[in-house]
Amino acid sequence: MYEPIRTKSVHTASDDPGAYPHRSREEELDIQLAGHLAALLAVTDELGDDEGGELIARQVARLRGAPPARHAGLSGASREALHRKAHALAGRALVVAASRADTSAAILAAERMDAHTAALAGDPLVAAP
Repeated sequence: MYEPIRTKSVHTASDDPGAYPHRSREEELDIQLAGHLAALLAVTDELGDDEGGELIARQVARLRGAPPARHAGLSGASREALHRKAHALAGRALVVAASRADTSAAILAAERMDAHTAALAGDPLVAAP
C-alpha cells in the first residue's frame, strides 16, 4: 500500500560537522547582549537621555563591530513605563554581561539600572532624564 522511502530523510543530522555554521557560546552571548543593549538604546533615546544613549551605543558598536541603527520612533508610553522597561532591559543586559564576564557592559548595565531606579523614585540628583 505504501511505497518505501528511497531518499535520505531531511531530518537526519549531517555526517559532516562543517556542513552548517556553528557559533560558540561566547558568540551567542555577544549577539544576545548586543540585542538587549540595542533595545535599551531605543528606550533610552525615546526618554531623551543623550549621554546614556551614547554610552550604550558605544557598547553595541563594540559587540557588533558596527554602529547601531538609531531612530526617534516614539511608542507613546508614559515616562514611568519607559523607565520600567529600560530598567528591565538593563537587568537582562547585566545578566548576560555577567555570564560572559564582560565587565564594561556589566558596569554600564548596572549604572543604567541605578539611573532608572532613581528616576522612578523621583531622585533628582541621580535620575535619568
